[in-house]
Amino acid sequence: MRTLFITLIALLLTGCDTPAPEPVTETVEPETAVGETSPGGLALPAGFDAAEQTIQADNLLADVSKIAGDEFEGRGAGSEGDRMARAHLAGRLAQMGYAPFFADDSYEQPVEIVGLTVKDPVDLQFSTADGASVSYSFGDEYMIMAGMQEPGISVKDAEVVFAGYGIQAPEENWDDFKDVDLTGKILLLLNDDPDWDPELFGGDRKLSYGRWDYKYASAARQGAAGAIIIHTTESAGYPWQVVRASNIGEQFELKAGDEARTLFNGWLSWEGSNVLAALGGFQLEELIESARSRDFKPVPLGVTTSVDLAVEVTSKSTANVGGILHGSDPELAREVLVLSAHHDHFGIGEPDETGDTIYNGALDNGVAIAETLAIADAFAALPEPPRRSVLVLFPAVEEQGSLGSRYFANSGVIHPGLLVANINIELGNVWGRTRDVIVYGLGKSELDDWLTEAAKAQNRSIRGEQDVKAGWFYRSDQISFARAGVPAIWFKSGVDFIGREPGWGEQQYADWIKYKYHTPGDEVEDSWNLDGLTEDARLAFRLAAAVANADVTPTWYAGDEFEAVRKASLQEL
Repeated sequence: MRTLFITLIALLLTGCDTPAPEPVTETVEPETAVGETSPGGLALPAGFDAAEQTIQADNLLADVSKIAGDEFEGRGAGSEGDRMARAHLAGRLAQMGYAPFFADDSYEQPVEIVGLTVKDPVDLQFSTADGASVSYSFGDEYMIMAGMQEPGISVKDAEVVFAGYGIQAPEENWDDFKDVDLTGKILLLLNDDPDWDPELFGGDRKLSYGRWDYKYASAARQGAAGAIIIHTTESAGYPWQVVRASNIGEQFELKAGDEARTLFNGWLSWEGSNVLAALGGFQLEELIESARSRDFKPVPLGVTTSVDLAVEVTSKSTANVGGILHGSDPELAREVLVLSAHHDHFGIGEPDETGDTIYNGALDNGVAIAETLAIADAFAALPEPPRRSVLVLFPAVEEQGSLGSRYFANSGVIHPGLLVANINIELGNVWGRTRDVIVYGLGKSELDDWLTEAAKAQNRSIRGEQDVKAGWFYRSDQISFARAGVPAIWFKSGVDFIGREPGWGEQQYADWIKYKYHTPGDEVEDSWNLDGLTEDARLAFRLAAAVANADVTPTWYAGDEFEAVRKASLQEL
């Protein structure tokens, strides 16, 4: 039985969708005996110890300095810097002996994206029938994004309806819409899922139903003209400044298919949402309380709005980068372990106070790229590859919704049933060694047990994030694999730093988020200590080598939301 003892932390983070995580303390005993999950402890390949020693801090620093250097211009999706970074990564994979994974003997899988830029957004005004109105300023109080991939979007006198959580979940006997016709309406939605009952929607742990991307898609399925999410730092997991930074300027999407879409999507500040509810004669807190029931029905607010957006629509090309080290076992080589770390960042953007316009993305996600390259190099240093194949994948366009990994997972380039696991690497530790390791989404799969065993070699403990309401597991590329049924994990150093006072680690993360996250200031610094990153890379290598070499593979825990998808994909093989 798994027991968790939560003891520590509070750290604000994230992103857009890149999380900037939240360290805590949670002690874990494996749910499944290691002997059942990974026979003999961990079945590491011959030569592992020597290969592990190739992972060194100097090499990590060289790689992150290269990928986060000004020459790659912040690796903005579809930019020249993006192309150069991809070529560099493909060259590194070739140099290490990894074969091209994609069609036409290529290291690249083209990903076509559409860029949408709202031009000169004006104040957003809401009005009542008796002439009362309120206006909100773009950036400070509201954010708006195009929902359609079209140059002009117009909504006239659309009624605003409070639709609670905007969730339809038959397995929870939950439907916020109750067959109410919401065609052409603007839905005002809570950014969360029901969390007051531990038996409901995972309790405090946010599921995908609580994510902003689900809200927009859910509103579109109702035929709504627009969706506006009420922002709170608690429910989002990040402050308004992150909402602003993440949604200003060009926004990228995969090319639209035949899925339902709203005309526009947006966010409204907590203060602004209270004023909007009051304009219609309601108290927002009372509306929220009414939504905390299966009997809730959408509430028209008696308020309308009109929206006219001029949208610049561009088509761009980027690519996922991937190389494969073929397994040594004739029977198991068709099965593939995926190591991933997204290669994109925000490119060139608004200048900071120094005039710097290059968003280098050193911590997000340069250190993770360096860590992944180091692990790839360690696999290549083995005297013989592990039994299963290892795919090293650098997905594109993670920063705006894990688009590259989503495209990969749904492209059919490999059947998901052949992917035994995904180890996704996101962000990293540049402040020294820690005693703890944080797993985001702890308790979902047997990968937790394998990692617990691997961490024993470093005398480190496995913990889960404290802020489970933030839904970190759904915020980076591992979610694309999970939705395809592939057991996936994301972990990194915690905050219990060796040789430091309690609370020191939390302060380092908090300062980075406040001053560097998604800014031109996210650069390589002389003060960095990569001993902890080195240890994390070696831990990930140990876990990856074990999964790639064992007789059995990890699975989702019984009852997990992705278990059924996995079973179905395995039956298709």
